[in-house]
Amino acid sequence: MFKMERFWERFFYLVLLISQGSSFLNPRAYAILHRMHHAYSDTEKDPHSPHFFKDVFGMMIATKNMYMNYLHFKIQPEPAFQGNYPEWPLVDRIGDSWFWRIGCGLFYIWFYVAFANHWWMFLLLPIHFLMGPLHGAIVNWCGHKYGYSNHDNEDHSKNSLPWDFLLMGELFQNNHHKKPNSPNFATKWWEFDPTYPVMKVLHWMRIIKIRKV
Repeated sequence: MFKMERFWERFFYLVLLISQGSSFLNPRAYAILHRMHHAYSDTEKDPHSPHFFKDVFGMMIATKNMYMNYLHFKIQPEPAFQGNYPEWPLVDRIGDSWFWRIGCGLFYIWFYVAFANHWWMFLLLPIHFLMGPLHGAIVNWCGHKYGYSNHDNEDHSKNSLPWDFLLMGELFQNNHHKKPNSPNFATKWWEFDPTYPVMKVLHWMRIIKIRKV
């Protein structure tokens, strides 16, 4: 999809740690699960297909357990799913520590106490605590159950929204499974992936280099 120099890789690694906060996901473990998902989409080997679970909670618990096994090297992935992902062990240890997760949670609470001017705003706190898992649940559940299909990928992947501003193009799952290396998740003229223009700007600024598909 794209390449970047080591400086920018480390820069965005830190941005990932700070922006994900209490729900930081290890890039290596995430990359392995994502590659498995594409290779085994909607089969029994798919780590998070909604078609093998009664509800979204069961799917995410199973995904979490597999993620933790790869995170702590309790199991090894197939050779095809290894390598070519960024790794920074120090940042990974910080992001996976209870000190970091609890610290971020306390910061969120302080921020709301300091700036929220209505009681109902505090109901948004759980979203901040669990932003990563919530995002994964929406994409993996809805993106393979609800919506329309542009392509026959021999799976159940769907495009849930034609203008996906809510999840920055992540709900173009059918398109993404058809062209997994394309930086633009939209394939029809009436679809819009809001992340693609951002990538084009980063490419123009020479921060990333978009590969030709």
